[in-house]
Amino acid sequence: MAASEATIEVRDLRKHFGPVAAVDGLSFTVVPGQVTGFVGPNGAGKSTTMRIVLGLDAPDAGSALIGGLPYGALRRPLQHVGAALDAAAVHPGRRGRDHLLWLAHSHGLPAGRVDELLEQVGLAGAGRRRAGGYSLGMRQRLGIAAALLGDPPVLLFDEPVNGLDPEGIRWIRGFLRRLAAQGRAVLVSSHLMSELEDTADHLVVIGRGRLVADTPVAALLAAASDSRVALQTGARERAMTVLSAAGATVAATGRESLTVAGLPAERVAELLGAEAVPFSGLAAHRASLEEAYMELTRGEAEFAAVPEGEGPR
Repeated sequence: MAASEATIEVRDLRKHFGPVAAVDGLSFTVVPGQVTGFVGPNGAGKSTTMRIVLGLDAPDAGSALIGGLPYGALRRPLQHVGAALDAAAVHPGRRGRDHLLWLAHSHGLPAGRVDELLEQVGLAGAGRRRAGGYSLGMRQRLGIAAALLGDPPVLLFDEPVNGLDPEGIRWIRGFLRRLAAQGRAVLVSSHLMSELEDTADHLVVIGRGRLVADTPVAALLAAASDSRVALQTGARERAMTVLSAAGATVAATGRESLTVAGLPAERVAELLGAEAVPFSGLAAHRASLEEAYMELTRGEAEFAAVPEGEGPR
C-alpha cells in the first residue's frame, strides 16, 4: 500500500444548501498511520464533508480526493475507501452475512472475506440473523465489516461508538488504532471527546463549515493545560474571592475543587497562605479533550442552550 493511496485531501471545499453555507472554504489532509478525529458542533458541516468525500454530494467548489482521485474516478471504490456513515443502512429483512456477501459479489471479492470479517467484528454467531433483529451496536459492527470488505487503505466512520456497550467501545478503540497502525488513513467523526482522547492521534475541528483547528491531540491538550492550576480547598468561596482579586480567572469544578487561570501555582499558594485560606492540593491542570474542544468551539455552535441561570424571566 503506497502512502499516497492512503490519504484524504480536502482543498477549499464549499457547499451551499440554498442560502446556508454548509462547508465554507474547508481544507485539511488525513494522512496514513493515524486516527484523525473529525469534530465540531451540530451543523458544523461534518456529515456534508464526509458525503462529498464519498461522492454522495457534489461540491460547489474545491475538491475532495482519495489517494489523489475523486471518488467517482475510483475503478473499484470498495478497495480504495471503506465507510460506515449510517448504522441503519442495511435492509432489515436481509441477514447480516447475506448483506456482506451481496457487497462482496458486487466488487468481485471472495466469500471467505465475509466470514473473516464477521469473526473480526464479533458477529460470527449472528451472521445468519436478519439485520432487523440486530441492536444498534450490532448494526454498527456490521457497518464496520462492510467498510473493511475491500481491505481499503482509507476508512471513514461517522459516530461509530453509537449504540455500543462498554465492551464494544473498548473494542472499537483498539480496533481503530490497529487499522491505523497497518498504515491506513482513518477518519472518525464523533461527539464523544472522551472516546477520541483515548483513540485519535490528530484532530480536525470545524465550526460553521470552516476550519477551527488542525492539530495533534497531544499538542492541543498541552496548550489547554499549560496555563491553568487545579486547586483543592474546603474554603472554595474564600479562595475564589482572593484569587479573583489578584486577577486570576477562577472556575468551580466541584464542591471542593477549582481551576485557576492567569496565575502560576507558586503565586496561588502564596496568596492563599497570606489570607490563611486552607487548601489540600495544588497542581498543574491537565485539560481533558472535552475541555480543550469546548474552548476551541466557543461561539461556533449553530444551536446552543441558554446557560443555567440565564433562562427566560
